[in-house]
Amino acid sequence: MKPIAVTAKLAVAPQPKLSDFQEFRRSGFTTVVNNRPDGEDPTQLGSAVEAEAARAAGLGYVHIPVTTMGMTEQDARLLKETIEQAPGPVVAHCRSGARSFYLWVLSGDLDSLSDEELLAKARELGVDTNAARAWLAAHRNGSAGDHK
Repeated sequence: MKPIAVTAKLAVAPQPKLSDFQEFRRSGFTTVVNNRPDGEDPTQLGSAVEAEAARAAGLGYVHIPVTTMGMTEQDARLLKETIEQAPGPVVAHCRSGARSFYLWVLSGDLDSLSDEELLAKARELGVDTNAARAWLAAHRNGSAGDHK
């Protein structure tokens, strides 16, 4: 699995396998953020297993469980703080990577990225751009129309 770089300090990825944690470390990541609620899918590793895999790989681990429709400002703030405080690059994951990407958008750490640049990242993640455009319109500082 290859994480998709969103910024110099954040990449997003789909659900990792146990072996991916060592690969994250070899690739230079220092912290893993799990955005999946435990029990979302019977095949996911779960936060306790991921925390142990991260520790064994020498990675920090943060669990910020969110759903696409249930992200809060506090969740976004925690992601932003995690990225800022991490000693190096962070990889955030969910089932597909989309939720982690959307949570980052909510964090407000967008620098000068336009909606089109954000949609290009969404395309790279395999996110339906019509859904991403609608999500951005509803969530990005209240209106995507303010960000051209």
